[in-house]
Amino acid sequence: MKQIIVSLSAILFVGIISITTACSQKYKTAADTVKLNEKYVEVSNDIADLTSKLTIAQNNLPGFNTKANSATTNAHNTAIENSASASKATNGDLGDAKRAESKADKALDGAREAKSANNDVKDQEKKIEKLTSRLKKKQAELQELETVRASIRNLPG
Repeated sequence: MKQIIVSLSAILFVGIISITTACSQKYKTAADTVKLNEKYVEVSNDIADLTSKLTIAQNNLPGFNTKANSATTNAHNTAIENSASASKATNGDLGDAKRAESKADKALDGAREAKSANNDVKDQEKKIEKLTSRLKKKQAELQELETVRASIRNLPG
């Protein structure tokens, strides 16, 4: 029991030390300004890149939605035609059965196209969500760099 307590205390102590070290400011002196500025430019460029990618993704989303809605409507209409054709084929001849089979294939293709289009919409929405999240992180990082920059400017000397 005592060994467990001692071990847990040691682990806790090491954890606190590593957290304190990790949280300490990376750029502390005026000599670090060059590195800070390089990182600042890098993060700013990342933000610009992510912003443009996000804008493109958001602008493409309505097109994906339109395509998905159109494909869904076409699949629905083809399914209705297929149902009518199948109904006619049950009381008809071999030609009616072949036409019903052909329309069933078209209905299946339409359903697959609609499913694919809806998946494309979901993928685009996930992409937008991911880009937005990355952009927020980069903006927070930039804000932190600005805070560090201000603290270095306020140093005496």
